[in-house]
Amino acid sequence: MHDIRLIRENPAAFDAGLAKRGLEPISAELLALDEKKRSISTQMQLCQARRNEASKLIGQAMAQKDMEKAEALKAEVAELKERLPQLEAEDRAIGEELQSLLLAIPNLPADDVPLGTDESENLEQARWGTPRSFDFTPQDHADFGPALGLDFEAAAAISGARFAALRGQMARLHRALAQFMLDRQSGGNGYEEVNPPLLVRDEALVGTGQLPKFTEDLFRTTDGRWLIPTAEVSLTNLVREQIVPETALPLRFTALTPCFRSEAGSAGRDTRGFIRQHQFEKVELVAICRPEDSEAEHQKMLAAAEGILQALNLPYRRVLLCTGDMGFGARKTYDLEVWLPSQNSYREISSVSNCGDFQARRMNARYKPEGEKNTRFLHTLNGSGLAVGRTLVAVLENYQQADGSVIIPEVLAPYMGGITKLEAAKN
Repeated sequence: MHDIRLIRENPAAFDAGLAKRGLEPISAELLALDEKKRSISTQMQLCQARRNEASKLIGQAMAQKDMEKAEALKAEVAELKERLPQLEAEDRAIGEELQSLLLAIPNLPADDVPLGTDESENLEQARWGTPRSFDFTPQDHADFGPALGLDFEAAAAISGARFAALRGQMARLHRALAQFMLDRQSGGNGYEEVNPPLLVRDEALVGTGQLPKFTEDLFRTTDGRWLIPTAEVSLTNLVREQIVPETALPLRFTALTPCFRSEAGSAGRDTRGFIRQHQFEKVELVAICRPEDSEAEHQKMLAAAEGILQALNLPYRRVLLCTGDMGFGARKTYDLEVWLPSQNSYREISSVSNCGDFQARRMNARYKPEGEKNTRFLHTLNGSGLAVGRTLVAVLENYQQADGSVIIPEVLAPYMGGITKLEAAKN
């Protein structure tokens, strides 16, 4: 969320930041509401002060037996008592309107984010690995995966479209990938492993920016809770409404969780296969730090995500997103896109974002610098390290063999219980 005080100080800069995202200026509307709210607040303070003063004067007038003055003062106090709730209601209504507007405005892009309107204007920064040359036509995982245990039909009968059941050796490979990622991130990469709640309240999703804007992308329970679309929600909110000691920073969290998304805005996209599901697993990375450390944390998190792809020997590219393609809460985002032979293209497998103090303001998450009286808002970062299902797809396609089998990457050997190859069951 944005600080109305900063908008007051430089409304032109705020509107210029929104313009980079292709949005119309809104500072004038915000400041008009802000001015109205501050005016009402001033009236409330004056009314309260006058009511207190008049109440004291009543006692003095009574002591002096000036009943006419006392009655006049009583009438004034009664009028002020009636006026104050009206002003409080106005103040509350305008405050809610202003808050609603501020919550709907995306983060402003960092200065070094390239300008652009959509993904076609993202900036490729680097490539790692060389796509494999096949001596046969590589197949889509959705075509050869079912013979290896990727069951779309049974899942559709149980739950409908965009669900899959993983069976036997396929389930083992999926689990191996997830455990390998979690071990890497919680081991050498220094992220604290967390097993967080999968159901959260409204304020948690407001804190990380999914609400109120993206309600349609979420699943809600009958008791008013929400299934998390990403562990970012639970992990980032661990510092909600807290003042974190500076000595405890940075905080780095990782979690392997199911994630649930309605994919409301993706009709017709990736309808085949395992790439875009309503339910999937992901190893999430979250960092919480001082503002001056957030750029370094961003690079650390990016390296942690890239390290998984490198260990699996999966070719990928790193892309810096333009202003028109960044997520709502991000001020700067890198996407990692893994090579998929069947599509002859790179597809997103991780987004790693620096949110600055945008989420911290929404969560009221602060820290107190040593030697200072005042607190400051924290910076938060998040990224996938990695999406397990999409990594499974990348392994299947890049390690597929002409006979329909799939070689297991060497780094997964300790997790596979001796299985070195996925093969179709023999009749």
